[in-house]
Amino acid sequence: MALRDLLRRTARQRTGDAAEDQALDHLQRQGLRLVERNFRCKGGEIDLILRDGATVVFVEVRSRASAAFGGAAASITSAKQRRLLLAAQVWLQGQRELPACRFDVIAVEGGQLQWLRNVIEA
Repeated sequence: MALRDLLRRTARQRTGDAAEDQALDHLQRQGLRLVERNFRCKGGEIDLILRDGATVVFVEVRSRASAAFGGAAASITSAKQRRLLLAAQVWLQGQRELPACRFDVIAVEGGQLQWLRNVIEA
């Protein structure tokens, strides 16, 4: 990302970027391999797409200063889940073969990271 683009990002966006960086680092240390970051399409976005062996893992990263108001994981509404599923379907259409998939969430609260595996059902 160019310096001018970084300077235009809000404090909230920079916090989200830092949470994504932290999540990616954690997942790579667990053996997952990055496929794509910030996949966007009309109607949805996926923060991280990784491979865990033969499985494609779609990851939503949520960050909150604290667990107040339900915390990071609770902030994933049913509407957000639908947008994630739509984006995953679009991404999968570009693949030669349909791989095994799962949806994980990385919740960062107060600097603490929690990895929730296979939490969104298609």
